[in-house]
Parts: sequence; structure tokens; C-alpha cells
Amino acid sequence: MTDIAQAFVGAQVHDGHRLLQDHAVVVARDGTCRVVDRAALPLGCPTRDLSGGVIAPGFVDLQVNGGGGVMFNDDQSVETLRTIAAAHASTGTVALLPTLITDTGARTHAAIRAVEQAIAQQVPGIVGIHLEGPHLSVARKGAHDQDLIRPMDDADLSLLLGAADRLPNVMVTVAPETTTHAQINAMAQAGIVVSLGHTDAQFGTCMAAFDAGARCVTHLFNAMSQLGNREPGLVGAALERDDVHAGLIADGIHVHPAMIRIALSAKRAADKIFLVTDAMATAGSDIDSFELNGRRVLRRAQRLTLEDGTLAGADLDMPRALSVMVDAVGDDPEHAIARATSGPASLLREQGTAGGLNGPLAGVIHIGPDNAVTPLRGLARQDA
Repeated sequence: MTDIAQAFVGAQVHDGHRLLQDHAVVVARDGTCRVVDRAALPLGCPTRDLSGGVIAPGFVDLQVNGGGGVMFNDDQSVETLRTIAAAHASTGTVALLPTLITDTGARTHAAIRAVEQAIAQQVPGIVGIHLEGPHLSVARKGAHDQDLIRPMDDADLSLLLGAADRLPNVMVTVAPETTTHAQINAMAQAGIVVSLGHTDAQFGTCMAAFDAGARCVTHLFNAMSQLGNREPGLVGAALERDDVHAGLIADGIHVHPAMIRIALSAKRAADKIFLVTDAMATAGSDIDSFELNGRRVLRRAQRLTLEDGTLAGADLDMPRALSVMVDAVGDDPEHAIARATSGPASLLREQGTAGGLNGPLAGVIHIGPDNAVTPLRGLARQDA
């Protein structure tokens, strides 16, 4: 007698790290999955042939501002989080950090409470929070409201440390110009993922912030000091440090494919470059505009901008990011899928089963030959 309810065959299998041939994903009767050599399947085991594509862990996205027509900045509620998570689940993302960009203190408090409530209610996909600001540099503000940008004070630090006590995962994007080494160290010691971004800081300043405990860079190349021959900036520091991760918006708009190739070649720990969508309200919806801190954002030709042309997040989902990485950049599919699964998951304090295949069926997807994503449970037998 076997505990296998169903085995999926006929597709490559990506376990979050490696792309495997001649393997199968089996679903146990308790609804959990595991990877096995296809030759080891029991005779007569119920199988389904997927005829191509890749079985992979669901995507992990550490920077999600909105989706399904709504923005987290507009409404810090469990219902908003449920809508955002469902929109991204439709394109294969099973774990995400809802992201609040620079806003008022009241909305920051409300965002933390909403995420805490969503996790308590087990809203699928919500695994923590990402606070992108307000402790940034006005010189590299991008679409952030400069009137709300300010240095971190003791009350801000206390709020963040309290959030780290109550939430499984907290990520904070800061600029070294508005955050002290002591504050960065305190956050890092509390288990917060401190990421540098929206900064004009020089190379040495960024390296010192990494020494203090920062271990990530937010949307590499965008809204930061650039790589120069005499001053490498944050870009140079991110590529130089083997212990630093870097998020990347791979939509072919925020970063030229050639520059992504250069970054992958230059960074010795290239596996620490991971994908984010930086998705806004447009994800999983057909809206052509929305409001961000009282300013209109326009959606045109897969590009989101303020009315003055400033890029404002991305009109992107993970399947398209993978397509850009493989087809335009030339990244190996094995590496590209890892950048959307185990790579970002490795930054989480409480990773659970995110980024891997040994877990619930609900956390596994099938990426078809046409790049369409289907949750594996949608392909499973009803009794599996």
C-alpha cells in the first residue's frame, strides 16, 4: 500500500535550487508534496502527464505594493491584503511581503496592524511586511512623496522593533543618510531584513551600513547612487559584497537587459540577486490608472509613471519577469526560477515551506511551455 494519491510526471522539476530531469512530484494523501526519481514510482501509481513545462515552488515576492486594483497605501486593511494576495496568487506567487511605501506614521501603524491581523486570520500568501520608507533620501526619492521622507527617530525604531516581535518577517528599506549605524544594527539584531535603497550614499557609506547589519539592496540600479569609475556607489557596493542580496525588477524597463547581464557577471554571489515585481494596483487587473499618495499613476505599454513621467512601481508579474530573465537577459532557467523562489525565501526569518517543493500542494505551481502558470492543486485529482 502506498501513501501516494497522485504523481505528476512529464515536466521538468525545479526544487527551488536545481532543475531536475526524469523526476516526478508526488502528492501524498495528507496533501503534502515531495520530489522523487521517476524510476522510483511504485508500479500502478496514479499519474498525470503534464506534457512539458516545469513544476516549481510557488513564487516568493518581497516587494508588492498592490494588486487586484487596490494599493496597500490607500487602505491598510485585511480585505485589501486579501485582494492583493489573491491577485498575485493568480500568477503563481504563494508568499509575499505587502509593501507600504513612504507614508504617514498613522498609516505605517495601520499597515503593521493589518498584516498582523491577516496572518492571524491565515490569509493565504501574507508572510510579513515590507516598509519601503519613509527613512530615505530626497535626492533619490523616485515616486515617493518627498514631504513625508524624514530621518528615523527613537519612536520609529521602537515601532519597527515591536513589529519584529509580532510578525514573522519584517523588511525595511532605508537610506544610510537618514538612518544611523546603531539603528541599522538594532533592527538587524531583532531579525529585521534591513535593505538599502532610495539613497545617494557613496560606496564607503554603503559598505559601512552593510557592516552595521544591512544585508539587502532594494531594486538594484533604481533610485540609488550609480556605478562610476571613481565612485562605485550603492550599485558597486551591492555587487562587491558577497554577503549582500539584491532585489531586481526584471521588466526590461527599470533595468536594461544588458545591465542585468553585467550585474550577474560582476557579482561573485550572483545567486543572491533575486526577482521582485514592485507590483502596483494594476497587477491582476485591467485598470489603466490609480492614485498613489494623492498623485495619479498612468499605465501605458507595461509601464507605470506619474504624470511627470517618473517611474512609479512596475506593471509586472513573476512569469513575465522570468521570461525577461531567460529570453532577454539569457539567464539559465534553473537560475532564473531560483531567483523567484528559494532566493528571496532565503532572506525570510520564518521561511516555512516557501521556496521549496517539500510542503503543501497549495505551494506548488506548473509553469507551462507557454509561460502560463497553474497551481498544481488545480491539476490534481479531486481526491488527491
